[in-house]
Amino acid sequence: MTPRLAVIALIAGAAFIVAACGGGPDEQPEESQPEAQGSAVNTGGEATREPGATATEEPASQPTPEPEVENPAPEFPSGLTWFNVSEPLSFAKLRGKMVLLDFWTQGCINCQHILPDLDRLEHEFPDSLVVIGVHTGKYSEEHEDAAVAEAIGRYGLKHPVVNDPEAAIWRQWGVRAWPTVVLIDPRGSVVGGAAGERVYERFQPVIKEVHDHFAEQGLIDTTPIPLDLDAQVASTFFSFPSEVLVDEDGNRIFVADAGHHRIVVTDLAGRVVTAYGSGDAGFADGGPGEARFRDPQGLELSPDGNTLWVADTRNHAVRAIDLTTHEVTTIAGTGARTYAQFSSGDAATTALASPWDIHYHNRSLYIANAGTHQIWELNLGTDVLSVFAGTGREDINDGHRLATATLAQPSGLTGDATHLYWVDAETSSVRRAPFAGTGDVETLIGTHLFRWGDADGPAGTALIQHAQGLVLGDGVVYLADTYNHKVRTLSLADFSVTTVAGSGERGWEDATGAEAAFEEPNGLALAGGKLYLADTGNHVVRVIDAFTGGVTTLALTNLSAANPKLPEDGILRVRLPTQVVAPGVSTLRITFRSPEDFHLNNSAPSRFELASSSDEVVLLSETLLTWTSEEPYVTFPIPIELRAGEAEITGEGVVYFCRTGKEALCLIQRVELVAPVRVSETATAGEVVVVYELPTVEATYKGS
Repeated sequence: MTPRLAVIALIAGAAFIVAACGGGPDEQPEESQPEAQGSAVNTGGEATREPGATATEEPASQPTPEPEVENPAPEFPSGLTWFNVSEPLSFAKLRGKMVLLDFWTQGCINCQHILPDLDRLEHEFPDSLVVIGVHTGKYSEEHEDAAVAEAIGRYGLKHPVVNDPEAAIWRQWGVRAWPTVVLIDPRGSVVGGAAGERVYERFQPVIKEVHDHFAEQGLIDTTPIPLDLDAQVASTFFSFPSEVLVDEDGNRIFVADAGHHRIVVTDLAGRVVTAYGSGDAGFADGGPGEARFRDPQGLELSPDGNTLWVADTRNHAVRAIDLTTHEVTTIAGTGARTYAQFSSGDAATTALASPWDIHYHNRSLYIANAGTHQIWELNLGTDVLSVFAGTGREDINDGHRLATATLAQPSGLTGDATHLYWVDAETSSVRRAPFAGTGDVETLIGTHLFRWGDADGPAGTALIQHAQGLVLGDGVVYLADTYNHKVRTLSLADFSVTTVAGSGERGWEDATGAEAAFEEPNGLALAGGKLYLADTGNHVVRVIDAFTGGVTTLALTNLSAANPKLPEDGILRVRLPTQVVAPGVSTLRITFRSPEDFHLNNSAPSRFELASSSDEVVLLSETLLTWTSEEPYVTFPIPIELRAGEAEITGEGVVYFCRTGKEALCLIQRVELVAPVRVSETATAGEVVVVYELPTVEATYKGS
């Protein structure tokens, strides 16, 4: 018999009851809201139908609960792609381990919310618990291995992940909502599972009880499973940029560099001016180098140009950067995710839930509070937060913006004098509501939580796919159609949709119209007849002629002004073979060579520091190398003196290089080289030769 998913229920804070909650592989899962899973609206999982199901399928009835029984976990189907491990896992191989299955899809905000809980559990039970992400994509674009790999990099997942594009594992377990988490004990028996958030508080007591029970019997295997994480061998200057904002009068471009947890400022020509944020994820106010953000997404500039507001998404906060004093402060949110039903409250003490974007209008900030499927309003005069639109239930219902309208993960915001416009990512829709009064929410395109596609045409037939960014132009709304890898327009005259640029396939190509290529484009800005696009998956900013559809890439210069943060695990350590050389005055010849189709970077100075483990054996005449170059390689001849014995020449530094023809892809490589040297009277070689070849394109993109 096919196992049915067990649901954890905590009764009186102690009891652990197992009950059925899902369909078998031949049943059509019910489209459900979080409350259908036994939890409050703002705590649950994303409303779902079977992945890939159409809006016309009829929901199935709830199955009869099964009694608690020993329930062996079914083995993973063969033929699926696994990530972060060198070979597929099986429950047979995982005997002795507690296993936590996380059923997720990359665009689901609730799935993103539970990642800190999973990380906390992994750290609390490091040798006995294995988290396995089961990625069952909702959208067709999410089924691709490349999309899953990119999401793993973006969210920094360090546990095994299996791609389940045909929902084979999903059906096997009878899952009905994202996220759903299931616990399996060290014997391979299902303990239970639950849909929705608050994973740590639900599962930690149960995991501890299971751990202690099996540890007493000596049945816990503490041997670490062999992970094979794609090493971060190089960092792009931008990492998953999520938003771009252009101040044409002030000659400034602001970029939310989400993957590096900072805000980068350039001029309109791409010359880097400064950055706000230390580069480490965190939640701290202060100066440019002290402040910390966590995956910032949205940006808005005050009318006087002196304040930049930031939707600090993973910190569940709104931050303000004073562009005159350069101080970062928090103006809304506590750093924690809210689960409460909310009407109004003080901004400093009220928690938010994944604010995705911000729009300023008439002394108020409108906040896309994606985690509660609402838009909130922050009155800058009173510092009071209130709900502007959305009941908190995830759906696509129009009507009174507070009493009736339902939203689904609102993302990008824009507006004109009378209306606020936004994209609801999870219904692939564009919607609006008047600022004044208590007017109705109106859907311009989009019909259903499970209807999406790629089609131009009239509003009734046009389809987009998980769009996340938009900006208002002259009578049109420009859309970053994220999962279709396109930029579209929505006419406000007849609500028809047309494509400005993008082939529909993920890629990078500077061309015109349909010949151009993007990868999961996100935030948009419009200035001087040009669209500025955060091309998130390509880690660059693109510039699009709004009239011709011609696409170029913003080339960056003066990169060192941003003080890029290079993670410690981004160091590429290379130990070279021992070289045997003759004593005497000689040369250390060091060459740095870029990979094919790349060249060294003259926009930021590369730096390399040398040292000898023994000056009695190898005496260096020079220890600091710096350079800027556009050539494919650079060579330094350094005079040295050699005496009999053994020593190691070590070097550590940072090398900048760019892709030829696509110079805006600026890569940063931390390098640590060790060159062992043995000096012998019998040797014939004179020079010590060190050649370091920068990572290949494929390796570089793995770590981007």
